[in-house]
Amino acid sequence: MTLSVHTNTSAMIALQNLNKTNQDMANVQTRINTGLKVSGAKENSSVFAVAQGMRADIGALGSVRTSLDRAVSIGDVAMAAGESISDLLIEMREKATAAMDPSIDTFARQAYDGDFKALLEQVSVIIKNAEFDGANMLDGSITGGIAFLADADATRSVTLLTQNMSVSATPATNAIFTIPSGANLLTASLAQVVVGQVKATLENVNQALADLGSDLKKIDAHRTFVGKLTDSLTEGVGNLVDADMAKESARLQALQVKQQLGVQALSIANSEPQIILSLFGR
Repeated sequence: MTLSVHTNTSAMIALQNLNKTNQDMANVQTRINTGLKVSGAKENSSVFAVAQGMRADIGALGSVRTSLDRAVSIGDVAMAAGESISDLLIEMREKATAAMDPSIDTFARQAYDGDFKALLEQVSVIIKNAEFDGANMLDGSITGGIAFLADADATRSVTLLTQNMSVSATPATNAIFTIPSGANLLTASLAQVVVGQVKATLENVNQALADLGSDLKKIDAHRTFVGKLTDSLTEGVGNLVDADMAKESARLQALQVKQQLGVQALSIANSEPQIILSLFGR
């Protein structure tokens, strides 16, 4: 190798290797700091693009999960109210049946009638308060049902159907609650009519609860699926971009040793021109 005071090839090679080692150390330190082996498009453009797309899906599925959580909450409130109404109807049938007894006196009949009307009023109170986040599935304010998000693209939905249990003065023939708001037990014949209405209403309410329960089970199952899908996508992103910290730790130690050796190699290479002085020494 030519000895020159102008060009030190060995030093240039040693410096290039040292710079490469320093660059590798900077990359490892970035991975350790961020926990990611791919934290930007500069490091691996294709992997970063795929990971970003999956992150977008995860975010969208988070919105789907929120929508389904709201659906379950609305349905649970309606279910609890419907079950309470069913319990009240059992008590109402008991009062109406007792009022059919022709042997009771007027005072007793009025007492049964008062209890019955109080229970009927309580049904209206329950329905009025069966609301969550502005949605009431039982008072007839919503027609058909409420659609909730089902996928990340918002192209599909799941529907929670309403069950109108509202009490009215003239219930329709297809209404769930067939007991008119003005029903009374003041005579045995009136009580007999009310018993029939209570029986029909109880069957309707129980069927409505079954339908509501079926919708809730479907929505809850889909919510579980969305949760599992989100977990799978999160794991997939991790497999693509997460750094293996044990491997990075070992690599960092190796690079530190390599850096120290590179500094020594550069120092030796820089000392080579000193040999020239010995050629001109006395």
